[in-house]
Amino acid sequence: MPRLSLLDLRGDRSDPRERLPRPGTDLTSARAGVDASLAAVREHGDTALRELTARFDALELGPDDPLVVPEDVLDDAVDRIDDRLTSAFRRAIDDLHWFHERAMPQAWEDERDGARMGVWFNPVQRAGLYAPGGNAPLPSSVLMGAVPARIAGVEELVLCTPPTGVDRQGRRDGWPDAGILAAARLVGIDQVVRVGGAQAVAAMAYGTESVPRVDKVVGPGNLYVSLAKQQLVAEGRIGSDGYAGPTEVAIVADGTADARIVASDLIGQCEHDEMVVALLITADADLVERVERALEEELPATRHRERIETALAGQGTVALVDDIDHAVQVAEAFAAEHLEVQTADARKVAERIRYAGTTFIGAWSPVTIGDYGAGPNHTLPTSGTARFAGGLTTSSFLVPVNHLEYDHEALRRLAPHIEPFADAEDLPAHWRAIETRFDDGPPSGDAS
Repeated sequence: MPRLSLLDLRGDRSDPRERLPRPGTDLTSARAGVDASLAAVREHGDTALRELTARFDALELGPDDPLVVPEDVLDDAVDRIDDRLTSAFRRAIDDLHWFHERAMPQAWEDERDGARMGVWFNPVQRAGLYAPGGNAPLPSSVLMGAVPARIAGVEELVLCTPPTGVDRQGRRDGWPDAGILAAARLVGIDQVVRVGGAQAVAAMAYGTESVPRVDKVVGPGNLYVSLAKQQLVAEGRIGSDGYAGPTEVAIVADGTADARIVASDLIGQCEHDEMVVALLITADADLVERVERALEEELPATRHRERIETALAGQGTVALVDDIDHAVQVAEAFAAEHLEVQTADARKVAERIRYAGTTFIGAWSPVTIGDYGAGPNHTLPTSGTARFAGGLTTSSFLVPVNHLEYDHEALRRLAPHIEPFADAEDLPAHWRAIETRFDDGPPSGDAS
């Protein structure tokens, strides 16, 4: 039985966006739950955080139990993790730093017609990071948020993550995952809070007795986390990194692709959760058959087989197209969070596909290396939002401030071009603000 649903687009060059796979979600009920959590935290602060943690994470915290993870617990987490993981964290931090330092936008200033103007880039004062801790705790997300924030110059970093950790005997210990805590310690997070879900985003947006109010919240999370960020952005409480829904991967491949590699990359991303979207775009029907066989060979040895099979059954799709030109069109329409290109002349094909969170070029560039710190960030736009938004980077933590400085003569030269605008928009006080700066009145009339 085929693992991938077939979407036959051959001979059809119309916009395929409504036919491409996306996970089905009940946004109405999810929004209702998020609204209730936001209201509770806004009105009751830490008390609400403890109640919601008991409800959603099955952890009862008394009034004297700290929400903020103590320093000794963070230190112990570093001691507990394997030396190989510590080394991997340090390598990822170094690679992320190299990439994001180069992505740092530079302030500029110049003079034109007697006026000086330009752009300053100022870091947000305090940023909030979120790291999931459910099926797959993601210490990598801690590094992905913290490194570009520090490069940007953010003064204080607050991390929220659910209390899903276990002790050395494998029993729940009431703290977050040890890997997440160790990553936070190694990368220099100022405060770690053992709260997850929409309530964590609310705490960082509104501020509570234990959690300081932040300016921006970034990091992947489930639907409730994403909807909470959307709502709080709409309220003007925080900025965010955009909509981060379920993971998605699209692979543009031709007959030169290795079916086993394609299959393993689809499986690798479906390991995240049951809502992952896995899309193969190809004009080669024989490749589809080979990939299906490879899926059957790879799946039995996969630890999270049930989760992966659910994702493939729900959102695993092959879009059969006419040729590479058609594949480019479909890939742009899908605007994948992760786009792999495994074709002849892969770089040339990749350069033609304008919209993707990150593009992985060639068979030796699997999405996995992007997940774990090759350099570019893994916090990326999903659900087609890559058509108008990019991934997390240093600029995500910077506020561009335009500035300009005119002297008397520069303003006099510009004034004739201002008055017609004020007249056309019936805003005479706008013109008066120019006029009062000149004892004999500024030049007006012909602005040619």
